[in-house]
Amino acid sequence: QVQLVESGGGLVQPGGSLRLSCAASGNIDNRYAMAWHRQAPGKQRELVAGITGAGRTNYADSVKGRFTISRDNAKNTVYLQMNSLKPDDTAVYYCYARLSQAPYSSIWGQGTQVTVSS
Repeated sequence: QVQLVESGGGLVQPGGSLRLSCAASGNIDNRYAMAWHRQAPGKQRELVAGITGAGRTNYADSVKGRFTISRDNAKNTVYLQMNSLKPDDTAVYYCYARLSQAPYSSIWGQGTQVTVSS
């Protein structure tokens, strides 16, 4: 069973940058679609960015132009580069993997806290 471990969260001032990493304990080759979600206090978890096995990406409107998702299958790692951070970006960020073929299993990481505040 593949496990996901996020890192790179922390406290940053508005306008700053962070890079989140999601390391998989096993092989996350192009059979897996990967994504980052986030959940702020009192709000539902929402999709931030996704990347398919073929490398196609999609983003929430709120982060377009500021965040970039990427993957390095050789390192079994997915990244989220976050620039021009805003207080509204404050949330726990979760890594997510979904197998794109049967049995279509999915995996969540434990989350990493991102706080944007002056």
